[in-house]
Amino acid sequence: MEVKLYNGVVFNGEQFSPTEDYISIEVALSISVNKVPFTVTMQTPGNEIDLARGLLFTEGIITNKNCLPHLEIISKNNEGYIDAINIQIPNELIAKDFAGTRNVISASSCGVCGKTSLDGDADCIRVVNSDKLNAQLVPKMFQKISDGQLNFKKAGGTHAAGGFTIDGELLTLQEDIGRHNAVDKVIGFLLNHKLIEKAKFITVSGRISYEIVEKARSANIPFLAAVSAPSSLAIDNAKESGITLMGFCRNNKFTIYSNSEQVELVNSELVTEKNKN
Repeated sequence: MEVKLYNGVVFNGEQFSPTEDYISIEVALSISVNKVPFTVTMQTPGNEIDLARGLLFTEGIITNKNCLPHLEIISKNNEGYIDAINIQIPNELIAKDFAGTRNVISASSCGVCGKTSLDGDADCIRVVNSDKLNAQLVPKMFQKISDGQLNFKKAGGTHAAGGFTIDGELLTLQEDIGRHNAVDKVIGFLLNHKLIEKAKFITVSGRISYEIVEKARSANIPFLAAVSAPSSLAIDNAKESGITLMGFCRNNKFTIYSNSEQVELVNSELVTEKNKN
């Protein structure tokens, strides 16, 4: 678990006292592709190959699902955490318009920072799906994620994302300082373990932004759900992409914001549709 004990002082409303708290570790990771600098992202140490693989896939740099790139560790920081890697990829598998440097430091809290524009063509590509989701499985999937969040239980400073089958089987759970990183790690794991075709559902702690919907769309994931709220642009994108977007998935309730026809509402009381338009 990538957490560290820090000394502190706690105030209980009446007096101060010393304390030790687990804090989630955050490290800057420099990613190069064939030794060409690509980006720097803030991340929770661990699963760097999954993070890089998922990021390169969702960014459209490597679209071949069967590619298993070689990871080279370039350097580690003073605490022994990896802070620079190179991903070695056959040139023929790299997107033709790859120009090297992404010209952005990817903050762990926001994967869209630094982009000059949103890809207008992305909205034209819809997720292909013939499955219907049993609504009763949604709370059970979130419970599995809650039970497995070891870093969060220790430190309370990480987000989590999970990849599931349409039947609610957990394929992978990933934690990270950033929601976007956690989703990239999930998609990277699914690709690296050849499970991407089985994955139909991604859960996210926190809120859902436009770019998280884009990541699900790029991986052809038809169901996306979060503990908190989606943004308006996320909902609009999900509607156009054919993704069923769910928010406020807590206390055995959730709200469907797009493409509700893909959910079997066997127990309609589990669903609160605040906006049916």
